[in-house]
Amino acid sequence: MLREDELIIQEQKQMQEQKKALYQPVVERIVEGWAAGKPPLEATGKPSGYYRLTNYLHEYLVSNGTFPEGVHAMPEGRDRYNNIEPSFPVDFDSIIGELSLPK
Repeated sequence: MLREDELIIQEQKQMQEQKKALYQPVVERIVEGWAAGKPPLEATGKPSGYYRLTNYLHEYLVSNGTFPEGVHAMPEGRDRYNNIEPSFPVDFDSIIGELSLPK
């Protein structure tokens, strides 16, 4: 029985990875648009919150199969020195615009 459960879990993980790969181009486009004009961090070359937004959007799309709507608070994060980075709001309606999800 345990082997069957392991196979189910493995199949679910594979499906999630396939969905994540499907959504990758649109996630990159949305996050890059959000990042435009924001000052990059010296350590990453990306604005603060870039990777949190990317991860949040991937997780949301894989779980829900739709774009988030309205304003969502990004979770607090930690930088490479383990300092807390504050939560920040993202208005998904404004950054997604007319984009659509791949089928």
